[in-house]
Amino acid sequence: MRFRLGVFCMGVLVLFGLRLVSIAAQEPADNWEPRRLISGRPDLQGVWDFRTATPFQRPEGLGDRLTEEEAAAIEAGAAAGLAAADRPPQDGNVGAYNAFWLDFGTRVGDDRRTSLIVEPTNGRLPALAQGVARQVGSLDADLPGERPWRVRSAGIGADGPEDRGLAERCLVGFNSGPPMMPSAYNNNMQLFQTEETVVILNEMVHDARIIPLVSGQHLPSSIQQWNGDSRGRWDGDTLVVESRNFSDQRASFEPNALMAFGVGSTLRLTEQFTPVSENVLLYEYTVDDPDTFAETFTAAVPMQRSSELIYEYACHEGNYALSNVLSGARAEERQTTNDR
Repeated sequence: MRFRLGVFCMGVLVLFGLRLVSIAAQEPADNWEPRRLISGRPDLQGVWDFRTATPFQRPEGLGDRLTEEEAAAIEAGAAAGLAAADRPPQDGNVGAYNAFWLDFGTRVGDDRRTSLIVEPTNGRLPALAQGVARQVGSLDADLPGERPWRVRSAGIGADGPEDRGLAERCLVGFNSGPPMMPSAYNNNMQLFQTEETVVILNEMVHDARIIPLVSGQHLPSSIQQWNGDSRGRWDGDTLVVESRNFSDQRASFEPNALMAFGVGSTLRLTEQFTPVSENVLLYEYTVDDPDTFAETFTAAVPMQRSSELIYEYACHEGNYALSNVLSGARAEERQTTNDR
């Protein structure tokens, strides 16, 4: 049984860097035809699960495909991670969620690719552009940093909510993106469509992107949004979503929840959704931001159709951690004053 909970927990985010997505540059099966709407467009509606154990970047020393032994080792490591979550707290560390709450991938893709990244062909992120903003957080002690703090988790202090991670503040999710990237739990999205609109509802933080199916016609660049301004179009049976006007308060790209590269306002993101079988929807995204990366890169993940429901992720309603962090800091300040 997979259980999803709309309560934010900071400690579990340490898993994120270990469980980023899977891959398969797949093609539709021969003679297979997707279900279609009256208009003839593919019917992409349903709940889609994007968890996997395939690494986001190709580990050093591996080729583009895993051997059976290498795949087994990665899957064993994922299983060990779940088992470790059930260990009793040690050395005064209360820990985070146990395995009951976690939902990260424990299987690599069927084609045994070694990375989510498909371009560049080395399966690695391109070099950062010279002078690009780069922020790094920690789940231990807060590290020095400056506002605006664009890291999704961890913080730089507790003077105010602006010193905490964006996901800690429930402003964005840590896997819903865009682009969507699997993590420790809530790796699900539901897609709705009409002839004029597509809605992508992420279970994480209950984000819903309403995407008009019109070419161009983006909002003025002065209007920035956390999830950008998205416009969709069809390229054959592939749904293409182009987004820009991301907020400069978020990063251009986060390889995990503790790192943030660049500034969102310079990002141009292209996502593609291609049905390749009755139960697989290939999700691909291309990050185009010359202010942040030396070249564009593309990643892909085969989403699996799910028979389960999307559950509400009531982040703000259950976010006691943020108020406790800030009130705890005020209590420490009062204690320091009283001790003088």
